[in-house]
Amino acid sequence: MTALVLGPLLRHVGESTATVWVETDRPCRVLVRAGDVEAGAETFTIHGHHFALVEVGGLAPGARVPYQVELNGARVWPEEGSTFPDSQLRTLDPSGTLRVSFGSCRRSPDREGKAGFDTLAALAHHLVRGDTAWPDILLMVGDQVYADELDPAMREIVRARRDGRQTGTAEPSTPANRGGTSGTGEVAEPKPPAEACPDDEIADFEEYTQLYRLAWREDPAVRWLLSTVPSLTVFDDHDIRDDWNTSYTWRQQMWALPWWRDRIVGGISSYWVYQHLGNLSPEERMANEVFTAVREASASSGDSGKVLDEFAERADREPATARWSYAHEWGRTRLVVVDSRCSRLLTPERRGMLDDEEFDWLDRQFQGDVDHLLVASSLPYLLAPAIHHAESWNEAVAEGAWGTRAAGAGEKIRQAADLEHWAAFERSFREVANDVIAVARGERGTAPATVAFLSGDVHYSYLARVTSPDMASDVVQVVCSPLRNPLPGKYQWANRFACARGVGMPFRWLARMARVPRPPLRWRITDGPWFDNAIATVELTGRDSRVQWQSPTTPTELTQISTISITR
Repeated sequence: MTALVLGPLLRHVGESTATVWVETDRPCRVLVRAGDVEAGAETFTIHGHHFALVEVGGLAPGARVPYQVELNGARVWPEEGSTFPDSQLRTLDPSGTLRVSFGSCRRSPDREGKAGFDTLAALAHHLVRGDTAWPDILLMVGDQVYADELDPAMREIVRARRDGRQTGTAEPSTPANRGGTSGTGEVAEPKPPAEACPDDEIADFEEYTQLYRLAWREDPAVRWLLSTVPSLTVFDDHDIRDDWNTSYTWRQQMWALPWWRDRIVGGISSYWVYQHLGNLSPEERMANEVFTAVREASASSGDSGKVLDEFAERADREPATARWSYAHEWGRTRLVVVDSRCSRLLTPERRGMLDDEEFDWLDRQFQGDVDHLLVASSLPYLLAPAIHHAESWNEAVAEGAWGTRAAGAGEKIRQAADLEHWAAFERSFREVANDVIAVARGERGTAPATVAFLSGDVHYSYLARVTSPDMASDVVQVVCSPLRNPLPGKYQWANRFACARGVGMPFRWLARMARVPRPPLRWRITDGPWFDNAIATVELTGRDSRVQWQSPTTPTELTQISTISITR
């Protein structure tokens, strides 16, 4: 019998449509039944792994419809004996309150207990009990998996594969665990990982498939949550590797390693199928040339791995050939999700958080005539001022403001201290600031009530408010991190100090000495920092907006950290 390997995941939803993503153990037809509505799709194959996205249409706005998944006519979801309610297709109703829950930095199931309680699992139990309002969207803003810091279960899978042994840790009975299947269902030979890849890091696409299964399948609560709450994602560095694309020098160093090509190709191609495709609307997905090429190659030759690998390598070497950012509008709310990793401009002559094509796209998204403009970036746009000025100083020094010898030291500091946020791309920060000011002053249509940046990455949570220049919109930075991966104590104290009022001034003087101009915006952290594992929910009603942070106190309990009105 054909089996589910991973999923179902409820991904992009609109007012009348919902996308269900699955991975199966062999080629098949996937059917989703939701009340009187049903929709199906054939799987496509990538390196012996089989995937499908089923577009369900004809749903009512605000629908809450239980659904089933069938593979070749046999029901596989809901699973027999599950203690969780039936999964539902949950469409959006823009006329009501919109709730966007978000967070970042979630390690795989932690059997050693070092990462604390899993926020997503606790949220699932709260929803089952009715203890918290349901999110309309779950937005995961980076580090959904850790490909460079493997937990014990994943290390065992990697060691077993590289030693030529089989392991049953992730999915014992599927051909995919044994190297995947061909388009005819025959077991394919495992591809050996690249020579000299570090033992505690992912080597290629095959190992990424196991990593995603550990992250999204092992805990039944998380698997149920992702099957019934619509999710959107964007990657950050640990989805690939710490400091990914921090500088041109970093890229040159990594591409000199013999194992890096398989790693970056496997990381980007697995992100494309496990995360990116589900971010797109049905119309965007059907117009996606790579999606078309993958399905055609799968249908004609039985496997589209080569097609996707070529795309992934090109996307890394030539960022302008791919777009990972996306935008969706729900009534009077616009969500813009910005890729601040893969689309960077990094050459010996220029550096930017986004390449020219990506920034032109982002510039077009900064428009008014909505009540709320949400801009999601894995990296916080507004850091603690002390950290912001330190990073902008470091960029100037690394680019030669204090001479060649200091530039070399600046690059070493940049990589060692992870100085790679928007502040470390000062020209990009300034360009976005100009867009924010134009929108918030009503120069691009009626000014929104709020312009809110939603971010993670830094392993603590806070709210920052722009204090000048004067604008018609409330402009804020909302940060929520981690979902499960707390910052060690010594770093917590350092960041508490950096977030304190007045600490930023000496660092601003330092940046001025490196000829860094004053930022177009001024801001300060008004709430936080909080260092708990957490999830934040932005609640939008009319032109009012507020945000709540919640933290898990047990595997099944969430407690409120703070609730703050964004609109004043």
